[in-house]
Amino acid sequence: MLGIIRVLTHSDPEFVNEHGRLIAAAWGIASVSRCIDDQPRGIFDAQSEAVAVPKIVALGRALKVEGCRALFLSCAADPGLRELRQAVAIPVVSAGSASASLAAVLKRPVAVMGIGADAPAPFRTLLGETVRYARPEGVLNTTDLLTPQGREASLACADALYREGAEVIAFSCTGFSTIALAETINQELGKIAIDAVGAAGLFISQLAPR
Repeated sequence: MLGIIRVLTHSDPEFVNEHGRLIAAAWGIASVSRCIDDQPRGIFDAQSEAVAVPKIVALGRALKVEGCRALFLSCAADPGLRELRQAVAIPVVSAGSASASLAAVLKRPVAVMGIGADAPAPFRTLLGETVRYARPEGVLNTTDLLTPQGREASLACADALYREGAEVIAFSCTGFSTIALAETINQELGKIAIDAVGAAGLFISQLAPR
């Protein structure tokens, strides 16, 4: 069983389980998803990340006790990844390093798209400090992506990055997975986008028992 840590607190089970559903559809891996407490806007800046890290570690430990044999940290900033790996003796895959690693392997002109002020650390580490980064207009946290305006702004932002010369866009927010933006980009723009949950699923499929 895969344990999925969601860093956006939400009461809708369908929303909470969405990333697990995507991984199951692609890789046939069963999972259980849990949210950290008291973060209804998720992680969107340094302060919200600092508050979240102890909760992430505690939830990871709890999921291991429940019998999970691998963990997926479903946040592209990789918050608390080092601490979580130190706390549990099972494989841990995180969305950010998975997305950035896959982009790096492709060795094509890449841009990063997310919801923060800058590209998260895993992307700067793996793709370079000067990697092109953009945030959709009006999108400041994950919940903004769930609106029609957020979806429209995200597609427009991606289109602008491709027009500037990017051949690949690596998503640095798992909220883009929730709104299936990579699929929309492929269908409407005919371009390549790396979905952070999908990238993580690829690595998990090699580590986690089905």
